[in-house]
Amino acid sequence: MARSLKVSVVTETYPPDMNGVAITVAEIVAGLLAREHQLQLIRPRQHEADQGQSHQGFEEVLVPGIPMPSYPGQRMGWPSLGVLHQLWSQERPDVVHITTQGPLGWAALQVSCSLSIPVSTDFRTNFHSYSNHYGLGWLKQPILNYLRHFHNRSQRTMVPTEALRKELRRSGFRNLRVVARGVDTERFAPHHRDNALRSRWGASDQTLVVLCVGRLAAEKNLETLIQAFEAIRRQHPDSLLVLVGKGPLEKQLRARCPQAVLAGRRSGKELSAHYASADLFLFPSLTETFGNVTTEAMASGLPVVAFANGSASLLVRNGINGMLVDFGNNGAFVEAAVKLATQRAQLPSHGLAARHSTLPLKWSTVVERFERELISLTVHGKAVIHNTPVMPA
Repeated sequence: MARSLKVSVVTETYPPDMNGVAITVAEIVAGLLAREHQLQLIRPRQHEADQGQSHQGFEEVLVPGIPMPSYPGQRMGWPSLGVLHQLWSQERPDVVHITTQGPLGWAALQVSCSLSIPVSTDFRTNFHSYSNHYGLGWLKQPILNYLRHFHNRSQRTMVPTEALRKELRRSGFRNLRVVARGVDTERFAPHHRDNALRSRWGASDQTLVVLCVGRLAAEKNLETLIQAFEAIRRQHPDSLLVLVGKGPLEKQLRARCPQAVLAGRRSGKELSAHYASADLFLFPSLTETFGNVTTEAMASGLPVVAFANGSASLLVRNGINGMLVDFGNNGAFVEAAVKLATQRAQLPSHGLAARHSTLPLKWSTVVERFERELISLTVHGKAVIHNTPVMPA
């Protein structure tokens, strides 16, 4: 067992939020606690009644939250410079880990540097790529510049894939380390298949159920998903599209594809059953750094059609456990989805291969790798001060 660390984790999203970053941070926190480190979790208060939790080795500090544009119900953290300065001056952590680059993450970076506390960051969301999907393409370069400046002030920036590490390095990011993500292969598994759920969807044993899980928003490239499903349905009329998630495009999708099942947000056992009760998973997003839903679908026994990006580029093998297409080639995505759907008899064997490909992705292995990076900062790294000291507000 490595020596125990005092780790302060700063994040603007955490369960019960339902997104890949929240889930990943929760797994890292649980894993570090299991390895007997002392954890301080700093996050925004999502609801007025929220209370910070504390128990042996764990302290949760809640700061004020502010609404996040385009994400109803989601809040960013207020840049609580004074709170953080007082906390870390009174009880200094060995290392600060910042998972998000919003106002709270920015404040944590300022205070960490001013107090010379080693700091690591995560690059988990391609915010600069989102701008193209909201008619704000001119913001892409300024956002990228901000992200580069933000991450280069830390001693480590952790990224989930080697491909992303190379991309960011070309853009001037430094101190990049690959720390993959895991998947819970018990929570996401074929045995959660629920024929009663399929019946409620209106699906028979012969129905091909096509699933997509994620936020119903422009950055998820959902028009390509609809085009792919429509092409599948022309070949196989007894097909059904199930969408799990919420977002600003929900009303538009209901009108665009009235025959689809919009299941809303699902979590826990319900989410497990929704994955396992489908037959094919389509993931058209072009903005993912990893794409947790890909590994969750594959662990659930679903073959996947995806672009060569994120976790799909690491796990999907054409004709074995799904279909991988060139990044950004929407036409090829539609063709691959139709091709896989026409191989209905082979889908169970493809799904079994998908399941086996995720079995090595244990969270315990990921946490151990993450832990090594934090320890290396406390042994060899010293925080580099790039700004004037930040005083309590």
